[in-house]
Amino acid sequence: MDEKHILARAKRGELDAFEELVRRYEKRVYAVALRSSGSPEDAADIVQEVFLRAWRSIESFRGDSGFSTWLFRITMNMCVDFARHKHAQPQTQSMVDEEENERPMPDTAPTPEEHLENRELGRELAAALEEISEEHRRIVLLRDVSGMSYTEIAEVLEISEGTVKSRLSRARIALRKVLLRRGNLFLSAASNPSKGGGDA
Repeated sequence: MDEKHILARAKRGELDAFEELVRRYEKRVYAVALRSSGSPEDAADIVQEVFLRAWRSIESFRGDSGFSTWLFRITMNMCVDFARHKHAQPQTQSMVDEEENERPMPDTAPTPEEHLENRELGRELAAALEEISEEHRRIVLLRDVSGMSYTEIAEVLEISEGTVKSRLSRARIALRKVLLRRGNLFLSAASNPSKGGGDA
C-alpha cells in the first residue's frame, strides 16, 4: 500500500495505519538505537519511546520532508537524550545484574557464543561512539548503521550533501582512532573510511 495513503490514515488517528508504519521502520530504528546504546534492552526502550512520540505528534507532521526523515530526526533526538540521561545516572549495576541481562537471546541467534560475541562487539562500538562528538556520532549512525543515502541524511540533519560527505569522512576517521586506541582492530578495520564510502 502507498505510504502516503497509510500516512494520511494515520494522521486521521487510525491506529492500524500507524502500526503499518511501525512495521515498516521499526527494524531500522532499532538498529540505530542498538548501536547508539549498546544494549538490546535500552534500544527496545528507545524504539518504544520513538514511536510513542511519533504517534502523539503525527497530526502535526506537515509533509515538508519524507516520513522517514521526520521519524529519524525523532530517533536521533531520542538517542541523544537517552545517552545524556544515562550519563547523568550513577553506574551502580552489579555483576549479578549484568549476568541477568545476558540471558535473553533472540531466536535468530545461531549459537549462544556467537550471540554473546556480537553483543560484546555491539557494546564496544557503542562505547567508541560515545567518545566521538555528537555531530560525528549522529552521521555514523544514520549512514553506516541505518544505511540512509546522503540525500536522506542531508534532510534529517538539515545540511548539504557535500557537508554530509565531508563530515562522514571525518567521523569515520575519528571513530577508527578511538577503536584503535581501545585495541579493537576488527572493528577499526570495519570503520575504515576507505570502505563503504560510495555514493548512495
